Amino acid sequence: MYDSLTMVWAGIIAFAIAMYVVMDGFDLGIAILFTRFKVGTERDMAMNAIAPVWDGNETWLVLGGGGLMAAFPLAYAIIMPALYAPIIAMLLGLVFRGVAFEFRWRDPGHRARWDAGFCIGSIVATFAQGVTLGALLQGIQISGRAYAGGYWDWITPFSVLTGLCLVVGYALLGACWLIWKTSGAVHDDARRLAKPLTLGLLAAIAAVSIYTPFLSDKYYETWFTWPGILALAVMPVVVAAIGFLLYRSIGKGRDFLPFILTLSLFGLSMLGLAISLWPDVIPGRLSIWQAAAPRSSQVFMLVGVCVLMPLILGYTAWAYWVFRGKVGQGRYH
Repeated sequence: MYDSLTMVWAGIIAFAIAMYVVMDGFDLGIAILFTRFKVGTERDMAMNAIAPVWDGNETWLVLGGGGLMAAFPLAYAIIMPALYAPIIAMLLGLVFRGVAFEFRWRDPGHRARWDAGFCIGSIVATFAQGVTLGALLQGIQISGRAYAGGYWDWITPFSVLTGLCLVVGYALLGACWLIWKTSGAVHDDARRLAKPLTLGLLAAIAAVSIYTPFLSDKYYETWFTWPGILALAVMPVVVAAIGFLLYRSIGKGRDFLPFILTLSLFGLSMLGLAISLWPDVIPGRLSIWQAAAPRSSQVFMLVGVCVLMPLILGYTAWAYWVFRGKVGQGRYH
């Protein structure tokens, strides 16, 4: 029962992280592309496409981080010292992005600076998230029950690669969201930007997929022995097929389709990461069962999650339903 409960908590945290990537990914992506739109109506419309939902999207980041601390405290105690720098950079980027979002409306005299801050803060936050992922994948040194590495161990060629790849991926999510939610010049600009970003994301997925199995023997064995080799044979074909459909859908067809196909690419990427990591929370060092909190703590927290999770899903779904359809040029706040 304890083992099953630990797996449930691993699933909850994975779900929260996936929801954050999906929901905050597209509004970070719009911010990454923000300075590519013309000053005035175009930027205002791009902002309106995320204004009703952007702050609520970050709820999932809080749930994922808080859930890790509560359900897997040993992993949290090791990961945080190892990755303080990129995590703090991410949080500062998100704060700066939020401040710039609000003040660009309230301080029109300095709107150009706030627009630049909105873009830069989002790039920093996204790059830091990618670096954090890459640093975790490449492994963390542990001695006993504590972090044993240096302050700069998190920055490597692989972590920089994952940081850049996530910037490209979020930018594509943002472009596809604008294709779905806007019309006119912003819509046309988003279609124009999405095509090269699609090729960039496919190249990024390929680069990370080729690099990852050679980071450790565990990854290599996972992907090049049965049954992992079956996924290795199938997933590149599926990714290529979805990428082809995505590229074609950008130029024509239903406006929601590029966003759905981009989410499919993200979903396959996260599935690949889950296959690589399972059952470890710190690759090659600490499994989810070794890092788990006592059973009584997990049960207590699960009761709270069973109450809060439906509420979060409910108000999120309601917000997206209320603001469905194409956005206009007016302000939402």
